[in-house]
Amino acid sequence: MENCKAGVWIDHRKALMVFIVPTGERTLHFVSKVERQLRRSGDSPLKGRYAADQVPADDSRQKALTGELNVYYDAVIAALRNAESFVVFGPGEAKSELKSRLVKNKLGRRLSAVTTADKMTDRQIAAKVREYFSTQSSAKGKR
Repeated sequence: MENCKAGVWIDHRKALMVFIVPTGERTLHFVSKVERQLRRSGDSPLKGRYAADQVPADDSRQKALTGELNVYYDAVIAALRNAESFVVFGPGEAKSELKSRLVKNKLGRRLSAVTTADKMTDRQIAAKVREYFSTQSSAKGKR
C-alpha cells in the first residue's frame, strides 16, 4: 500500500486502521489478546478461600500483559510501514505507547498527529481519517 495515508484508532483491546489510497479506502482490524484483569482460578470468594499458589504474582501478570501488548503493537506497526504519513487517535494510553514504539522503530517522522478520541464506530473512525487528511491537504494548498 505505497503512496497512502493512514489513520489508527487504538486502545488496548482493538485497533482499526483506515488506509486512504488513490483507488479508495481500505480498513484493517486488529484485536489484542490482552486481558486487563486476569481471573483467579479456584472458587469464588463467597464460597471458599483462594490458595496463594493459585494466584500468579503481580510481576508475572505484568510481564504477560506487556508481552501481549508488544505483539499487538508490532502487528499494528508492521501494517503502517508503507504509509507515507499517519495519524493516531484513541481514548487511553495505547496511543502514546504506540507513538513511543513508532519513534523507536524509526517511523516517528511520518506520524502527523496523536490526538484523544472517545470510542467510535468504524464509520466514524473512517470519516475522521478522511476529514483529517482532506483538511491537511487543503491547508497545504493555501500556502
